[in-house]
Amino acid sequence: MQTGPEADEPCLRADAARNRARLLEAAARLIAEHGVAGVTMEAVAAAANVGKGTVFRRFGDRTGLLTALLDHSAKRLQADFLSGPPPLGPGSPPLERLRAFGTAVLHRTAEQLDLQLAAQPEPTRRFTHPAFGSLHMHTTVLLRQIVPGADCELLAHTLLASLDPALIHHLTRQRGMPMERLEAGWLDLVARVTGTDRPR
Repeated sequence: MQTGPEADEPCLRADAARNRARLLEAAARLIAEHGVAGVTMEAVAAAANVGKGTVFRRFGDRTGLLTALLDHSAKRLQADFLSGPPPLGPGSPPLERLRAFGTAVLHRTAEQLDLQLAAQPEPTRRFTHPAFGSLHMHTTVLLRQIVPGADCELLAHTLLASLDPALIHHLTRQRGMPMERLEAGWLDLVARVTGTDRPR
């Protein structure tokens, strides 16, 4: 039977994962109750019944905590488009998947808009963040199946720009546009970029 530090490591990792999940759940509850402004390191520590130092050690600072919340949500979305049911997941033609993908990202962004804006990386790091990289890669792969002769890497950036949280904030909250108009705009943009018909 193995003893010592190596035997304890899996247990320590499991405890750390549980603590991290508990802290993220506490932060999510605070956002639901008080908005992003209600999420401080102190408030999360109190809600999770741990010391403030634990929160700082786990996430570094408030931005790190908010980013971890977004990453958790991004992983759920990634699981949906990589292995979930169609049309977002595998099993539908690539054009249908692209349409569904943009709609899903649009609604996720609108639902978490304050969090997305608060945790958004600085402009020079925005496009190198793993969460964006996952969205861009998926969009590029689908485009290569629909328009194989195009510069799909750049076209993917064009499409994703229309789903940027700052733009969605401007359109929905400052301009008062309904989500239905943004959905229709996404479908129209996909049709124009790919040279396909809009869905009826």
